[in-house]
Amino acid sequence: MAPKRLLTRVFFALAVILGARLILIPRSSSASLDPSAFESYNVFERVTGVDKILNVRKYKFLQSRMGRDSRKDIFDDIITSGVADYWNRKDTAHTDLQNVLTAVESLLSLNGWVAAYCPTLARPFGQNKNVDEDAYDDLAKDDRLYFVAMVIHSADHFLVDQLAVIVQLAKRLGTSNIFVSMLDYDSTDSTTTLTDLCEAVLTLLGVSFRIRRVPGMTEDVAAAYYPMEEAYMRNLALEPLLELHQKRNIEFYRVIWLKGFTCPNDILETLRVSIANEAAMVCGMDWAESSGQFIFSDRWRTRDIHGDQFRQSTSSSKPDAVPPRDENGAARYIQHLPFQVFCCEAGTHIVDPAQSYYKGIKYRCGNDFHNATSSSESIPLRAPDAACLDSSQAWFCRDLWISKAMNDFHDDELVPTPERQTISRRQLPDDELDADVNAGSDYDAMPDSDSDVPIDALPTGPLSVPNSAYTPARILVNPRCVTTYAGVSHTQLALDLFGTGDDDEAQVNATKYVLEDWDGAPESFVCQEQRQTGGRKAAKTQRLLGFSIHDELR
Repeated sequence: MAPKRLLTRVFFALAVILGARLILIPRSSSASLDPSAFESYNVFERVTGVDKILNVRKYKFLQSRMGRDSRKDIFDDIITSGVADYWNRKDTAHTDLQNVLTAVESLLSLNGWVAAYCPTLARPFGQNKNVDEDAYDDLAKDDRLYFVAMVIHSADHFLVDQLAVIVQLAKRLGTSNIFVSMLDYDSTDSTTTLTDLCEAVLTLLGVSFRIRRVPGMTEDVAAAYYPMEEAYMRNLALEPLLELHQKRNIEFYRVIWLKGFTCPNDILETLRVSIANEAAMVCGMDWAESSGQFIFSDRWRTRDIHGDQFRQSTSSSKPDAVPPRDENGAARYIQHLPFQVFCCEAGTHIVDPAQSYYKGIKYRCGNDFHNATSSSESIPLRAPDAACLDSSQAWFCRDLWISKAMNDFHDDELVPTPERQTISRRQLPDDELDADVNAGSDYDAMPDSDSDVPIDALPTGPLSVPNSAYTPARILVNPRCVTTYAGVSHTQLALDLFGTGDDDEAQVNATKYVLEDWDGAPESFVCQEQRQTGGRKAAKTQRLLGFSIHDELR
């Protein structure tokens, strides 16, 4: 297996280098063919189409690189000499066009090393059937624009597979319908080299992109406040989205946050869930491998519709121990159907910018954390109802609920519209917390505190206006969209979650695929927070915190 993988990597590298030199490096004056001749043959138009908004041949600024590592490499002289030799040989001129066409065709079939296994994985409802018959053409028929955002931090172990996923998405949705924003945040491995390869591939395919490398916020990354860095990185990755909207009036239909490894069909299926439900956000499920089993990860950011953490369950858990705690969510999870949540991220997720970024919502964090790097004092005590110092994604979720509730106002009055008024209200149990509420994998963030921290009681008294009176934010989890960092062993994960994948396709109808009843926001949620600096591995504590949309709006 190792020699085969090495050979694949060598072939991939050679193909990318060939494409890069054909596109990125100008020919010498003595050569008989100028790069502009490629355009006269409509080579790129055959791939990207004509008269597209994201036309990289017409608008050069749509492909940009910022913060490139320009230090001299030991191979620079060898590559430069080889490229000059190739371009100066007149006997190679007739092969230039064919080389470009061959490279484009090869790259459009790029499946990566792990992604190549995706069509063989078990999925319910025939999700992986007819994968080579353009089963998702309906998503591309309207020429909608999709923004793919990535925050990369020392992730060379799956970046090539992520690139393969992007290529497959571009192939299905249209290379001129995709914009890719890659943010390399203070990587210390070979990520910088791989982003060079990504640039060459995306350039050759005519895909719009901005690849940007930025340093860490502090010299000592381990001492940083992670929620602040998280918000900072995500907002930087979204800058092209907002710039194109504000300066060029270009609106993207969905933002695809690509995180970890996710199969292309899983992402396309989640797009369908997002569109069918007109959802503000739809997330996949992130599973981490530990001690030979898979545990649901990213519990720092995910809360069910009752505001509780997902269970510390394994992929092979029985139906009575599934991650969501609420009854409706658990029932739909068992059927592999999308279910409503209060907040999620859990790997790859899809956001509707019209309900979020274009309305001015940005990622943010609490600002009253304790700076342990500049103070020797202990962490100060905080009021029981103080704002939660949790992840930027959790803040983003709460902002979605508040923003959606703003639609209920008339003449700037803090009164829900009459059609959303209701007398029903879910009563929360006073002192019922599961024993595993402070346990979880959360491998891609920070471990929970080892100390047994008591949970503060909820403030007493009913809310002045119940959350159920406001229009709910449509946030969903699609359990069929699986994210993992575990390599090809995710084959076992697929079997654990979906069995043989022989579920009846007829089960997926409008009634089950689309949620008809939406709950209001919970009146409390488990606040798992980082109270001090210390980077991704800083200790976290938790408490039960009330959540009143009415009070937030006031």
